[in-house]
Amino acid sequence: MTGSSVREALDASVDALRAAGVDDPRLDAELLLGEAMGRERSALIADGGAEVPASAARAFGEMVRRRLRREPVAYILGRKGFRNLELMVDRRVLIPRPETELLVELALELQPASVLDVGTGSGAIALAVADELPTCAVTATDTSPGALEVARANAKRLGLADRVRLLEGTLPEGGEFDLVLANLPYVPERDWPALQPEVTQWEPREALLAGPDGLDAYRSFIPDCGRAFRPIAATTSAALAVEVGEGQAEAVGMLMREVGFERIETRRDLAGIERVVFGTGTVV
Repeated sequence: MTGSSVREALDASVDALRAAGVDDPRLDAELLLGEAMGRERSALIADGGAEVPASAARAFGEMVRRRLRREPVAYILGRKGFRNLELMVDRRVLIPRPETELLVELALELQPASVLDVGTGSGAIALAVADELPTCAVTATDTSPGALEVARANAKRLGLADRVRLLEGTLPEGGEFDLVLANLPYVPERDWPALQPEVTQWEPREALLAGPDGLDAYRSFIPDCGRAFRPIAATTSAALAVEVGEGQAEAVGMLMREVGFERIETRRDLAGIERVVFGTGTVV
């Protein structure tokens, strides 16, 4: 691609990416070339006749080769936007998805004084809540030491390290929280072969798969969560919200009812899928 214009470099890479089965080859090519040239995507598109410097061409070529192996763009760039934040990501953590923002939106509705984010991964939910609810005390947990390293690095880089307590494990001993949020593994094993290579070959399998029907993690977590709840002063109600896969909302709602959550709601994502199950009630 040395000596090529921006337009020529993009066109060549788009053809190669499309042939490899990439879903949105032009967007990916523009993001990667923008990174290689140190330019915003919009400026790049507007100046299609500009020459791609040799060093940028080499960097772009290497990034395109990685994308042809179906490595996600977020891992190639090392970052992913989530609400108002730009998070560092690598193969130790899942790439934050837009539908997970529903959990943050729920926290903004409820205005809790304290939140626990279970399975924090890159820290996306916890850091977004801390960023958008400055008075909220946020705790985040993960069983993966590697994920916690990523979350801590993100918290420090975003200036939120003093706002989010990060702990290894699931439920902190003696914790008291107004709201517990969780995005645990929920992909059924039967669905794994049909997922895109970006997921099956690159993202951490242990953060995705949860048994034959995808509910193993929640079958374990929700009863434990119910036993661990200590309602905050002035309220007798506990609140739990979890992200689930398509068709899982009813079963997860039943698990919540079994431990004492009396009121169950669901929230749909932009595709119309019941993506968040929210339970409130007196949990004993």
